[in-house]
Amino acid sequence: MKSIERYRKSLLSRLAELDSRLHKIESELDAPHSKDWDEAAVEMEGDEVLEHLGQSGQEEIARIRAALQRMREGSYGDCVRCGERISAERLDVLPETPFCRDCAAAI
Repeated sequence: MKSIERYRKSLLSRLAELDSRLHKIESELDAPHSKDWDEAAVEMEGDEVLEHLGQSGQEEIARIRAALQRMREGSYGDCVRCGERISAERLDVLPETPFCRDCAAAI
């Protein structure tokens, strides 16, 4: 497996990016709405999209933190379901994944 440090740096970088994005989403959601009914309706639809993006970002943050915890515990790169090694190719694409390809497909 490639250096865990490389994956750690990638995960920390993504974590910082998500944190910045979530702060922008929160600021946008806190902004006052227009008093015009039509514009307010469009803004509310936009808020729903932002809320979904925020939820998705929070879920990714949780996966990243779990991966960082597995690194600290020394189990990073092992599938949490079957215990087999996760391929380096899979970790290159999804460094936060807790599952090998087979277990991810079975879920």
